[in-house]
Amino acid sequence: MSIETLPDDRPLVALIAGPTASGKSSLALSLAESRGGIIINADASQVYRDLRLLSARPSHEEERRAEHRLFGYLDGAIACSAATWAEDAKAEICRAHGAGRLPILVGGTGLYLRTLIEGIAPIPEIDPGIRQAVREMATHDAYDALLREDPAIAARLKPADRTRIGRALEVIRSTGRSILTWREDRTGGIGGEINLRAVVLIPDREWLYERCDRRFDEMIACGAAAEVAALLARGLPPTLPVMRAIGVPELAAHVRNEIDLETAAAAARQATRNYAKRQLTWFRNQPPESWSRAASAEEAAALMLRNN
Repeated sequence: MSIETLPDDRPLVALIAGPTASGKSSLALSLAESRGGIIINADASQVYRDLRLLSARPSHEEERRAEHRLFGYLDGAIACSAATWAEDAKAEICRAHGAGRLPILVGGTGLYLRTLIEGIAPIPEIDPGIRQAVREMATHDAYDALLREDPAIAARLKPADRTRIGRALEVIRSTGRSILTWREDRTGGIGGEINLRAVVLIPDREWLYERCDRRFDEMIACGAAAEVAALLARGLPPTLPVMRAIGVPELAAHVRNEIDLETAAAAARQATRNYAKRQLTWFRNQPPESWSRAASAEEAAALMLRNN
């Protein structure tokens, strides 16, 4: 499917999505240079200034070639949510349009993109007592409880998906309403206000895994372990997103002299491949059919440069 040029007076927004290491950043840079666009980050790890290497943020040279926004703009002590990022992204999109520039969203965090485009469910604040009780439950107990109290959402979740199980259980207990019905009332999405031209990279899995491995080895060679050591020196809570980013827990174990560097790197490479696999599954099944699919960055570039 190609991105068709249709009459539409809504402001244009380009989106390049896909799994990690699939070539999104270089494609976004090419589009930005050809169209005078502004690249806006849509990756949950790249928002943190502490993780330039491990999050594969654009290099200083790439940042000089085109304007980049929402990359490394938050301190690691901040737990960035999809809602927070979406509000910041809306502001950057408006600034780009106001300057007569093309906003180019690029990233692989599906929740961020969905929140920006479709909006967020207006779920009230969860009762602190309920949240604490749910967090203290074993995963299998929480899943059993969810099966009884909200079987519709439980059927969609894997029994080991601790985060989503806990969230669904606390919502039903705190509000008396399923998270599924809350999601039907999403608000704040910009999908209807923009002319979105999106392309999703869906590369061959084995090719992607090889890219992931090679890129992580380059990160190690460039000092990723030292980056994690500096992060650990800050004494941040281990529950923060920046502390759980791909590669951080594995290299942190090496920095603490619990494992050698090669063992840590092997574990991090595997974690990266696992993450890429989950992203491939999401991007194959979740985005709307109107989003173009491309098997390679070259194919995606032909679509984007021709139609934006």
